[in-house]
Amino acid sequence: MSTDRNEHTLFQKINNLVKKRRSALGQVPGTLIHVGERKVQKVKLTVIDFDEKNYTEEVIGSVEQCYPYISRPTVTWLNIDGLHDTVIFQELGEHFNIHPLVLEDILTTDQRPKFEDLENYLLIVVKMISYNERDDRIEQEQVSLLLGPSFVISVQEKEGDVFNVVRDRIKKGKGRIRKLGADYLAYSLIDAIVDNYFIVMEKLGERLELLEDELLENPTASTSQLLHVLKRELIYLRRSVWPLREIVGALERGDSRLVNKTTIIFLRDLYDHTIQVIDTVEIYRETIAGILDAYLSSLSNRMNSTMKVLTIIATIFIPLTFIAGIYGMNFNYMPELHWRWSYPVVWGVMVCIGIFMVVFFKRKKWL
Repeated sequence: MSTDRNEHTLFQKINNLVKKRRSALGQVPGTLIHVGERKVQKVKLTVIDFDEKNYTEEVIGSVEQCYPYISRPTVTWLNIDGLHDTVIFQELGEHFNIHPLVLEDILTTDQRPKFEDLENYLLIVVKMISYNERDDRIEQEQVSLLLGPSFVISVQEKEGDVFNVVRDRIKKGKGRIRKLGADYLAYSLIDAIVDNYFIVMEKLGERLELLEDELLENPTASTSQLLHVLKRELIYLRRSVWPLREIVGALERGDSRLVNKTTIIFLRDLYDHTIQVIDTVEIYRETIAGILDAYLSSLSNRMNSTMKVLTIIATIFIPLTFIAGIYGMNFNYMPELHWRWSYPVVWGVMVCIGIFMVVFFKRKKWL
């Protein structure tokens, strides 16, 4: 039942996205329309402004309230939870000089992870993956990052993320994050997303081990269905991770003036992490393929064994049925019908034929 429910929910989400995409057809390019599921009631804006000595965190009611922070010689992180209020993004685009097509990409939640260098700022779109323990499935959320000379704007679909580690480091002044610039902050946010991939992969690995044991000990139809669901989730995860490698690789090459040389070495380490996640996904996919092959082979072997037994039984009864068919004919001139010992003789012949065939099959090792 849970498998069917998950598949139905996924179908509904895809269908809703297609409908919203269709409603945007014919609009002028750059028209701000939210394409996706509304996940919060109200858009929340949070500003974290810091340098090596100072730290400020504030929940603001409008984009205009963050303008004083941007003008300071500090690093400003503006986090936006919620995408449905297009007025906020219009104001954001006007103040930060963000191209309408970029804002359109941010508001479209079925966007493929990508990286764009627009000289004055960088656009990074990634997928934040989390594991829903209650429903036992993977959930994803689109996160868009805008990296400027002294600011980072992160846009999420809802509240709740994997950035609390980064927030704690900023607040407590741990590590290099308070000493380095906005590019290091952007790296830290992407690194937190990638680190969470490992947690999700660990959960998937545990599920895979349980399903593998269940298939080997007591395979059922529901187990194979769960295995197929897990296979689809890995494909889903692969589609999110593979483009991320390209994004980190583009940042690592240092083609943009917004990425300092001191941050490139950290991006190289992040690139290695993305490769590890990709390798793990591929290993899990191969493992699932192997388990499915073993499961199908075991089913085939069991079916062959059953068919073998049934074939032997049918083969034994073929000559017996032949004899019974002959003497079951109601002809008047069958001499055997009037013999006194004809009935036990026929039974004896049939039993002997059956025993002979069983012995013959055992000698041939067919039984």
